[in-house]
Amino acid sequence: MAKKKKKKKIRAEFRKNREVRTRERGLEQQFEEHGFAEDDSSREERISGKGELSRKRTVVGETVESEEGGVELLPEVDLSVCLPGRVMSVRGLISDVMADDGKLYACATRRLLKTLSTDQRHVVAAGDRVLFRPEHDEGIIERVEPRRGVLSRTSRGRQHIIVTNVDQILIVASAAEPDLKPHLIDRYLLTAEKAGIEPVICINKVDLVDLATLQPVIGVFAQLGYFVLPVSAQTGFNIDRLRARLLNRETVLTGQSGVGKSSLLNAVDPEFDLRTSQVSRQTDKGRHTTTTATLLPLPMGGYVVDTPGIRQFQLWDVIPEEVAGFFRDLRPLVSHCRFPDCTHTHESDCAVRDAVGDGRIDLRRYESYCQLFAGDAH
Repeated sequence: MAKKKKKKKIRAEFRKNREVRTRERGLEQQFEEHGFAEDDSSREERISGKGELSRKRTVVGETVESEEGGVELLPEVDLSVCLPGRVMSVRGLISDVMADDGKLYACATRRLLKTLSTDQRHVVAAGDRVLFRPEHDEGIIERVEPRRGVLSRTSRGRQHIIVTNVDQILIVASAAEPDLKPHLIDRYLLTAEKAGIEPVICINKVDLVDLATLQPVIGVFAQLGYFVLPVSAQTGFNIDRLRARLLNRETVLTGQSGVGKSSLLNAVDPEFDLRTSQVSRQTDKGRHTTTTATLLPLPMGGYVVDTPGIRQFQLWDVIPEEVAGFFRDLRPLVSHCRFPDCTHTHESDCAVRDAVGDGRIDLRRYESYCQLFAGDAH
């Protein structure tokens, strides 16, 4: 858990566009109506490190060390007028926040949080624990509490946080329609390893194929210690085991469009009644029926988070040198290479490449490592 420090005045950096325009608009219209006598607008603009255009402001609050090693700013709030809550979903500028008593509030986010300089696309995400100031059925989010279990990806050069504060990630793939993509599963596994979230691999639509054809892929992941569960939302195969796996846990379902995440949740609890659609026959790709990450409480205890389908999952904040350390099968061999800066792609006397040649490391897994090393990590 993040360690809180003493409240103090902190110099924080804000976004470039925080300030309003110095010059007013509609000067031509004002001149036509009043002439120069009424024109008292600024004649020039000066930009310096001080004054109203400075990107730094003093904020009263406290700083905490995040699980990712960074420092987060927690602005001071009036606890006498604020309630703790959980963000159930984010709809544009409005976040649905559930208070401890179960009441739902439509909340906006205070300007201070939105204008702090950050790498994140959005300052509030589904799953966040927040302090908000309620007013009837609405409210204002005053502060986002420290996060754990964060699932995120890179989007347009910034961090897109999909969901926060989860215990496990259910990586949903499909045996067919669309075809199974083990390399995409590897990307999610790497993200889970980095975030410290327990991964579960769930292969849906096994009723469309011969289950024996999936054994080589299932066997590789199972030997690495990952829990792999073949299921069918259509026939109900292994749905009881899936329901037991979700019991009293906070789980995020993720995977590409069309693999059947919403269908699986409907099979787990028909009361969800989530919208689903068929995979396109022309492209063999799913249609986006889920448009935003949403927390759904389970009647037997715990939460599940249904997320929009992702066709491209680009890793966030992973450098090439870190990739091998997040592969369970490569990690024990890294220190046995001849060169300390070995990339495990072309060097001689490389313990990882030798293990691939001996069959101790699956060739497809190694190819996945090479793609991640040469692609996203750069």
